[in-house]
Amino acid sequence: MTQSSRDRAPADDAGRGEPGRRVSPRDVDGAERLLSAGRLSVEGRLVQASNATLYCSVDHDGLTAGCVYKPVAGERPLWDFPDGTLAEREVAAYEVSKAMGWGTVPPTVHRDGPYGPGMVQLWVEPDPDIDLVALSRSDDDAIRRMAVFDAVVNNADRKIGHLLPPGDGRVYGCDHGVCFSADYKLRTVLWQWRGKPLTTEALEALGRVDEGLRGGPLGARLTELLTSDEVEATRRRVELMLKHRIHPYPPEDWPAIPWPPL
Repeated sequence: MTQSSRDRAPADDAGRGEPGRRVSPRDVDGAERLLSAGRLSVEGRLVQASNATLYCSVDHDGLTAGCVYKPVAGERPLWDFPDGTLAEREVAAYEVSKAMGWGTVPPTVHRDGPYGPGMVQLWVEPDPDIDLVALSRSDDDAIRRMAVFDAVVNNADRKIGHLLPPGDGRVYGCDHGVCFSADYKLRTVLWQWRGKPLTTEALEALGRVDEGLRGGPLGARLTELLTSDEVEATRRRVELMLKHRIHPYPPEDWPAIPWPPL
């Protein structure tokens, strides 16, 4: 379920924060401070989401924004991921995004909220005039970066609706709760570069992740959020991409495209 859905149901305890300066996803430090320390006010829920997904306003020290709050208590059990770990996987995906230097994932934190601990992510409103299907099939540079990012985090659910283009040339991605499996489970709509050489930009980004995983802050942070096997599998995926210098191929024993793809 994409966070950009207009299908938001009002919450009984809805309340809006005080007016303040709106925070942009490009203001990473300001957004992280706001999401971590701000007052969360639940305004509605994304009614088609498979897990409890709440739309909130958040305000703190003159800053304000919309955000998505996914409490751990609202996660549905999955057969192939440990219970109660999806929120931490979303944060781990954000940490990898930061290490790559591309800002692929909107600012995301793990914190306590009205319904207990969970993931809180800055809301990004996509440009309604952008055709997401056409964008997902294009050779757009931002989409190609997303494909590389998904390969690193082993994203098992990159749907078209998880692409968030705000209209400024960037494309953000959301819904990364089913990433980082120790088994190869890449399932995405972005296969147009499979087997093609990685760009110099991608190799540089992978190098930053590799360095961060080898005794750097990224490795330490992921160890807090994932199992040791999952962190090691992430390191191996990056190592293989740097060695072979190509976009990965679909897995042979796993569906290549999520369903539904939208």
